[in-house]
Amino acid sequence: MSRVLVLVRHGQSEWNLKNLFTGWKDPDLTPLGVTEATAAGQRLKALGLTFDVAFTSVLTRAQRTLKLILDEIGQPDLLTIRDQALNERDYGELTGLNKDDARAKWGEEQVHIWRRSFDVPPPGGESLKDTAARVLPYFKAEILPRVLAGEDVLIAAHGNSLRALIMDLEGLSGEEILARELDTGVPIVYRLNEDGSIAAKEVLKG
Repeated sequence: MSRVLVLVRHGQSEWNLKNLFTGWKDPDLTPLGVTEATAAGQRLKALGLTFDVAFTSVLTRAQRTLKLILDEIGQPDLLTIRDQALNERDYGELTGLNKDDARAKWGEEQVHIWRRSFDVPPPGGESLKDTAARVLPYFKAEILPRVLAGEDVLIAAHGNSLRALIMDLEGLSGEEILARELDTGVPIVYRLNEDGSIAAKEVLKG
């Protein structure tokens, strides 16, 4: 049994390009984001990977990234499960603001704390700790058992929902995972042992 789990952050979105806090808002991919997602599919195809099931969020940028990947690997009709548990972190009152405008309103230090602390949420939003409390129970109940049973699983989601998964998979602290940058459209391929520990990891950069 191969027990492959692939995580992919969506390709560049329209709000990534504008440097806006996106959260649960639903912008589409940019042309570059489409290119990134297509390239992610090509890299997975080059490894000969196919999947038994895919998971994604309820947001367009992640779903479209997944569709472009599945088209490239020749599995356009793969069983796909969408759930808001995999949505991006909710940025609350920061959502839709340019990051420079947010700094002007609340101050650079406060915005930095909201972005880079593990457990301090922005007003009306989620911290990474809150995001993990939403993502990880779903992952452990619905996704990980499939992988451990021998299925190969693809997840297309978001920077912070994937950070929560990586923190758990790799046994990282909140501070360690906050320092981890996830590039858009770059697959991370994990091969798991039967106890859920990592046998191998490969980041498929271009």
